[in-house]
Amino acid sequence: MQQEWRPRPGDRVVRHPREEEIGPLRIVAATPRVPPRNFGSLSLLVGGFSALIGVGTLLLLLPFTNNHGGMTPLMDAFFTAASAVTVTGLVVVDTPTYWSFAGQFIIMVLIFTGGLGIITIATFLLIMTGQRVTLMNRLLMKENLGVDQLGGLIILTRRVVFVVGALQLVGFLLLSARLLGDYPLATVLFQSAFHTVAAFNNAGFTILPDSQSLNALRLDLWFLIPIMYLIIAGGLGYSVLQDLLRNRRFNRFTLDTKLVVTLSMVLWGIGALVILVSEYSNPATFGPMSLGAKVLNSVFYSVSTRTAGFDTVDFGGMKQHTGFFITVLMFIGAASASTAGGIKVNTVAVLLAAAISSIGGKTHVTAFGREIPHFQVYRALTMFILGMAVVFSLAFFLTLSEGFPFIQTLFETVSAFGTVGLSLGITPELSTQGRLIIVLTMFLGRVGPLGLALVLAEREKAAPYRYAEERVKIG
Repeated sequence: MQQEWRPRPGDRVVRHPREEEIGPLRIVAATPRVPPRNFGSLSLLVGGFSALIGVGTLLLLLPFTNNHGGMTPLMDAFFTAASAVTVTGLVVVDTPTYWSFAGQFIIMVLIFTGGLGIITIATFLLIMTGQRVTLMNRLLMKENLGVDQLGGLIILTRRVVFVVGALQLVGFLLLSARLLGDYPLATVLFQSAFHTVAAFNNAGFTILPDSQSLNALRLDLWFLIPIMYLIIAGGLGYSVLQDLLRNRRFNRFTLDTKLVVTLSMVLWGIGALVILVSEYSNPATFGPMSLGAKVLNSVFYSVSTRTAGFDTVDFGGMKQHTGFFITVLMFIGAASASTAGGIKVNTVAVLLAAAISSIGGKTHVTAFGREIPHFQVYRALTMFILGMAVVFSLAFFLTLSEGFPFIQTLFETVSAFGTVGLSLGITPELSTQGRLIIVLTMFLGRVGPLGLALVLAEREKAAPYRYAEERVKIG
């Protein structure tokens, strides 16, 4: 028996003009059900990171995760979990001494999960369990990995996990070879695994005994070079790494790769030079070192301070103008679709290309013989303005809350927003309100740029009409 058809809620039923002759036929123009824009993808992203921070907090509360017995204070556990998931590295307790092996292992897992990305891990698990990868999953992966196509993302996801694992394995072997004679084998393996994960994911956590960050190894070339390799690999992003490994020649790279590699090398070079000149004779930092050690540490700081947050000298002893310059580096951050925060190198590269094109009298933004679409210039400008607004607003509220000098709170805020983890020493002294502001800043720095990219990508559409053009005075 044929089931009687009935319209669904929302369907528009149109009567046929010859209904009397052909019977009660209905022509249905279904009204598409459009979900609320940006709600699904953005809420999944925010909810995933929030849930991971919540799980990490609950685990770090347990007595077996610390060396002092009893429950960990809630705010300490929450701040540490948020810092690990957002791959920042700011701490309110001393990681090597306060946390037990179990606590350090949980922090390492949180760093790995937060760095690789909730979206990548969720999609990979769906693939491994044979579940269907939805269009929303594909859109999230597209923005998360910084690629253009929606097709082939399942194969791409497998490749990402493999490449990330292979790069970290190389770093793990290099660090293990260096530490093999200094500690028992079990300690060597865990120390190497922890610092590999922290460096590749640009987190800045360290668990070296009797060392403030990497101060004890500031003259150790064979330890600092693998750390720099991991920081750079994690900060370039998968799409750039794939392009570098596949094409290997600059003229064959995509425009995105050319911009990221060129500006990154410029920032590393300028950063190393400025830090070397500024701190060359500073007795609290580079002064007592040999020339070779000064150059090594200048390069290391130039690489680390923009994304990771490892330090090899007492950072509080650096000169004020050095700290200001490093603040700029932290605000820029690393490449899009990488493990680092900040407004991203790609954003700054597009804005610089726009400025250079404008100075050259061009009406379109060009770089390396290619034209950059206007909507991407607008997106870069939006990212820059919103990043500045977030940083200065939260730094203002942190200054009101804590009473520290504005330059210190600004540095702390930019470090949190760029998920760098460097500190002038005020993080452990923050009140509960101040710690919550820093947690919010870390969360916005890690999730905000990707979330904004998702929102803008979903809202992009061709305008049905354009207004009359009228010029305004500039300058």
